[in-house]
Amino acid sequence: MTITDKSSVKSDEIITADQLDLNFKYEVAEEIGGEGILQCFQCGTCTATCPVRKFDPDFNVRRIIRLTLLGAKEKVMTSDFVWLCSTCYSCYELCPQEVKITDVMTALKNIAVRNGHAPENIKGHIPILTEFGQLGEITEFENTIREKHGLNLIVQTPDKVRMIFEKSKIKDLIEGKGGDL
Repeated sequence: MTITDKSSVKSDEIITADQLDLNFKYEVAEEIGGEGILQCFQCGTCTATCPVRKFDPDFNVRRIIRLTLLGAKEKVMTSDFVWLCSTCYSCYELCPQEVKITDVMTALKNIAVRNGHAPENIKGHIPILTEFGQLGEITEFENTIREKHGLNLIVQTPDKVRMIFEKSKIKDLIEGKGGDL
């Protein structure tokens, strides 16, 4: 048995049965956010409503879900597509089966990180988050402008982020050093 999906894999790439992890869909279903994946009947509403697809015609949410259901774990975990989801919730709101695909995509990302498949740009966030407690330094200039517009001042809390990173071992996971959340 082979699966050939020319639109999601290279036309000369074939996924064979021995490459499938038949428990992958259950692993995703047990992950927080992945509970609805088994309800998907591949209608394509998710792909039809996805704004990312307008900019990248190769991005196909239904294909990601299909590969997940079939058990193509390695293909899904190493795919850039999982990380392209903009979490706009269009698919989530319109899915006739209430699969909650945005949550499923988050579950897939979490599994990918645990399996050492975090993209380099995600890895690059760790030092910034560790230093500033968020993805950028908030200076006096930004807080002055916020104050001028009646917004609350932002107080950076890198110590809290460092503590979370230490307790969750997220840095080790993202760097592919193993462990579990």
